[in-house]
Amino acid sequence: MQTNQAKNTHAKIYCLVGVAIFSALAYVAMLFIHFKVSFLTLDPKDAIITLCGLCFGPVWALVSSLIVAVAELPVSSTGLYGLLMNFLGTAAFSVTVSLVYKWRKNFLSAILGLVSGVFAMTAVMLVADLFIIPLYTPGVDVSVVWNMIPKLLLPFNLVKGLFNASIVLLLYKPTVSTLRRIGFLPKSEAKLRFDARTILVMLAAILLIAASLFVIFGLLNGSFKFGI
Repeated sequence: MQTNQAKNTHAKIYCLVGVAIFSALAYVAMLFIHFKVSFLTLDPKDAIITLCGLCFGPVWALVSSLIVAVAELPVSSTGLYGLLMNFLGTAAFSVTVSLVYKWRKNFLSAILGLVSGVFAMTAVMLVADLFIIPLYTPGVDVSVVWNMIPKLLLPFNLVKGLFNASIVLLLYKPTVSTLRRIGFLPKSEAKLRFDARTILVMLAAILLIAASLFVIFGLLNGSFKFGI
């Protein structure tokens, strides 16, 4: 019994430390790597928090989403409204992906989870945009935001979701393999093998990331900024 309790205690400690590390990495990624499209911002933090959810469960994806949104508040120009928007978007994506994957842990459910996460985040953010943007933007009402949906908000949020989903697809196996090797996740007989499917998945992820950036820069006139 004591042995089982000790194992459970170690597992909880590793989980908390892992969530803290993922949250810190997500915050740093948000802080230093972001793409601007009009007043909207694209960064890779949603992908990192989603990896946290895939490794430790959807509840921890929700917790990490809140931690990073609160940590982002001091550097945000939109205050509490921005905090709410950041939390809703990240949570919608990361929790959806990790919930679907928790239901059945295989490649098809991972793809289904990522696709579901993209659409969940897009839907949540469009609704949030309609109600929250007018609250902190002088002279902008719901009708103005509604007219922005087809030309800016819809394509941006779809690309944002696709961008982060592609990063998850690219990094999930190496991340899990590393965490298992250092003891943060239970050991498994399955090892990271660069077989044909793994290579094709990684190539597809890289192409999707490139396609997302092409849309950001080529079609939405976005810009890249490194640092605050």
